[in-house]
Amino acid sequence: MSRPSIPKGTRDFSPVDMARRNFIFDTIKKVFTLHGFSQIETPAMENLSTLLGKYGDEGDKLLFRILNSGDFLSSTPEELKENAESQEILPHISDRGLRYDLTVPFARFVVQNQNKINFPFKRYQIQPVWRADRPQRGRYREFYQCDAD
Repeated sequence: MSRPSIPKGTRDFSPVDMARRNFIFDTIKKVFTLHGFSQIETPAMENLSTLLGKYGDEGDKLLFRILNSGDFLSSTPEELKENAESQEILPHISDRGLRYDLTVPFARFVVQNQNKINFPFKRYQIQPVWRADRPQRGRYREFYQCDAD
C-alpha cells in the first residue's frame, strides 16, 4: 500500500504555520482597512472566457483548467475525438479554470457590479491562486496573493 501524499507544488500548514500566517494576514487586513479599503472575495474558479487571453500565451498555459462534469465526450463530434490536437478538443471538455491571480477576477467583479459600487472603489483581497507551473524551491502551484487596488 502506498503512502498518501499531496500534489507537487502544494503544502500542508500545521497549527503553528497557520497561527503565523493568520497573524500576517490579520496585520495586512488591519493596514488595508486603516487606509479605507474594503474586502471582497471572488470565486476560486472562473469561466475560461474570462481568464483566457488576459495573461498572454505563456500565462494561458499556466491556467489550471477544470474538466466539465458528466459525460462531456458524448457531445463531442467523433471526428474531433479521433483526429484532434489537445487544444482543439479542450473547449469541448473544459469551460472553467482556477484563477491565476486576483486581477482578472477583480476586473470581472467591477464590470458585473459597476452599478452597485462607489468609485473610487478601494478594495483588497487575500485569497489563494493557482498556477500550473513547474514547482521549484519557494515556487508553488497553490499560494495566497494579497491585492489592494
